[in-house]
Amino acid sequence: MAPRKSTDLSAALTGLLLGGSVLFLLLLTIVWLTNRHFEGKKEGETQAAPAAVAPAGTPAPLPPPAPGTP
Repeated sequence: MAPRKSTDLSAALTGLLLGGSVLFLLLLTIVWLTNRHFEGKKEGETQAAPAAVAPAGTPAPLPPPAPGTP
């Protein structure tokens, strides 16, 4: 009878589980830090007056003529 073939399935599954957990925690930390960074900026933006924006499809106004130009 042939000897039983040894596999590293348990090591592969352990690595997959631990690697996935580490990636999930890393992404969760990045999202948490990003949200915390922009938290104050979102509140400050709502209190400020909105900037005047031309409606889409309208041309931008021309700049004033240079001095000395007719």
